[in-house]
Amino acid sequence: MQGHDHDHEDIKDKDEVLARYMAQHGLKSTRQRSLIIDTFFAVGGHLSVEELWNKVRAQDAKVSVATVYRTMKLLNECGLAHARNFGDGQTRYEAAAGRDHHDHLICTRCGTIIEFENDRIENLQDAVAKKHGFAVTSHKMELYGLCRDCQRGIPPDPEA
Repeated sequence: MQGHDHDHEDIKDKDEVLARYMAQHGLKSTRQRSLIIDTFFAVGGHLSVEELWNKVRAQDAKVSVATVYRTMKLLNECGLAHARNFGDGQTRYEAAAGRDHHDHLICTRCGTIIEFENDRIENLQDAVAKKHGFAVTSHKMELYGLCRDCQRGIPPDPEA
């Protein structure tokens, strides 16, 4: 069960990174903050603050949306989450810990985001950069269009 130990390692590292960052910035770990962080990492995917707030409120109705905003800003600043903007004006967050690089297909109608990894695309990007003597430090690729359901005219599921 090698993989299982590695997952546990990631979780421990994440807690250490967070604890160190909070100590450096004089921040205290609160029960609400811990609940927000745990919920974010448990759900995964690309969550807006509102979506995360709704999930957290199901467990603690007293958590304010402002607390969720501040907590996600904190995770973004210490590198455990990435703030992404997919062109709909909503900032969404995705967990950074232990993930390979991936790109996104984004439906402009229903907002569905599909992650994909493609080694050939990655290699081509490297080749293009090399040809132009360019050192890439980071990149993101987002392809916009219509998902399968929207192409068929199936209405978006409001529960999704």
